[in-house]
Amino acid sequence: MAEEKANNTEQEASLETIMGLIVNGGNAKSSAFEAIKAAKEGDFETADAKLKEADNFLVEAHNSQTSMLTAEANGEHTHVSLLLVHSQDHIMNAITFRDLAGEVVDVYRRLDAENK
Repeated sequence: MAEEKANNTEQEASLETIMGLIVNGGNAKSSAFEAIKAAKEGDFETADAKLKEADNFLVEAHNSQTSMLTAEANGEHTHVSLLLVHSQDHIMNAITFRDLAGEVVDVYRRLDAENK
C-alpha cells in the first residue's frame, strides 16, 4: 500500500512537470508570435519585450527539463509516456519558433530602418 502511494505521488509530480513543459513551451511560442506581430507593426519595443518574455518561459521549461534529466542520471527513471514525448515536442518547437521569431523581428527592424 505504501509503495502504491509513493508511485502515485511520483506520477503526480511527473505529470505536473510534464504539464509545466507543455504550458511553458506554448507560452514561449505565443510570446514569440506576438513579437513578430509587434515588429510587423513597427513596435520594436514590444517585440523585444515579447522575445524576452518567450526566453523567460523557455528558461522555466529548461529548468523543469533539467530536473527530470538530473533525476534520471541519479537512477530515478522516468516512465516515458506519450504525454512526456508530447511535452518534449512542444519545447523543441517553441525553441525553434523563438529562434526564427528573433530573425523575423531583425528583418522587420532592418526594413524599418531602411525606409526612414
